[in-house]
Amino acid sequence: MLQTHNILRLSLAFVAAAGSAFGLGVRPGQIKNLVTFGDSYTDTVVISNGGTQWPVYASGFAHVNLFPFARSGATCSNNLTFRPFPSLFESQLPAYFNATRTSPTPKGPAKQGTLKPDQTIYTLWLGTNDVGSNALLTGSDKASLVDVTECMINWVKVLFSSGARNFLFQNMIPLETVPLYAPTSYPARYWTAQRNTTEWSVFMKELVLSGNSLTKLMLQALAPTLPGAHIGIFDSHSLFADMFAHPALYLNGTAPLNVTGAVQACVFDLNESTSDTGRCTIAKGTDRDSFLWFDELHPSEQADRIVAREIAQVIEGKANKWTSWLS
Repeated sequence: MLQTHNILRLSLAFVAAAGSAFGLGVRPGQIKNLVTFGDSYTDTVVISNGGTQWPVYASGFAHVNLFPFARSGATCSNNLTFRPFPSLFESQLPAYFNATRTSPTPKGPAKQGTLKPDQTIYTLWLGTNDVGSNALLTGSDKASLVDVTECMINWVKVLFSSGARNFLFQNMIPLETVPLYAPTSYPARYWTAQRNTTEWSVFMKELVLSGNSLTKLMLQALAPTLPGAHIGIFDSHSLFADMFAHPALYLNGTAPLNVTGAVQACVFDLNESTSDTGRCTIAKGTDRDSFLWFDELHPSEQADRIVAREIAQVIEGKANKWTSWLS
C-alpha cells in the first residue's frame, strides 16, 4: 500500500513538473503589443460588424499597442484557395515584415524592429473563407483541408524564424450556425445560387470540426520543436457554441435575443427588382446587441466585444477558460 502511495505521489509530482514546464503562456504585465492576422473577422480597416472590431476593443481592454494586418476576404494562401483578396502568406505577412523591418531567415532570428519579441503576442483567426463557399465547401482542385491547415501552422513557423515567440491561434467557429450555412439559409449577398442548404450545413460542420482537430494536433506536435515559444489555442468554436446555446449570458440588447437572424439580414431574389440590394431587415441602436450575427456570415459587434474581453484576459496573462497553452 505504501509503495502504491509513493508511486501515486511520484506520478502527481511528474504531472506538476510537466505543468510547470509546459503550457505556461504569457506572464501578467508581459505583453505590450498585439499583432493580428486573419480575415474579415479581424480586419480593422473594412469593418464586418457595423461598429468596432474585436482587436480594437481587446487592445483597449488590455492596454496594449495594436498592429493589425488582417484583411477581409483572406485565405491562408491564394496558391491553395484562390480569392482576389489579401491572403495571409502573399500579402499580410509581407506587409508585417515590411512594416517591422523583419524578415525570416534560416540562419537565426532577425531583428524585430520596434517590437520586442518577449513583449509581443501574435494572433491568427483564419479559415472561414478557406472552408467556405467558392473554396473547399464548393470544391477546390488545388488544395485539401490538410493543405489549408498545414498552411496555417506554417504561420507560426515563419514568425518564429523572424524572432516572434508568443502566439495565440484562434480556431474556427461553428460555421454551420451562421445564417449563410445554417439549414434554414436563404439567398444572401454571399451566395445567391441554389444549393442544398442542409447538405451545406452538415458538410460545413464536418469541415470545421476536422480542421480544428487537425490544427490542434499539428500545433501540439510543433510546440516542443520551438524552444522559447509560447503557443496558445483560443477555442473560438466552443465560445461561439456557448453563445449560440446560452445567448442570455452574452447578448444584452433591447430586442429579443436572436442567434439565428442578423442585425442586417438581406434576402436576395434574382427574379425581383430588389435583387441588387436584397430585401433587408436592419436592427437599429441598442437592439443590435441582441444579435449573435451582424449579417449572414459575420459576428455582431456584441459578439466581438465578448471575443475581445476573453482575449484581453489572455494578453494580460490571466487564466482564461477558452484558452489552452501548449508551451
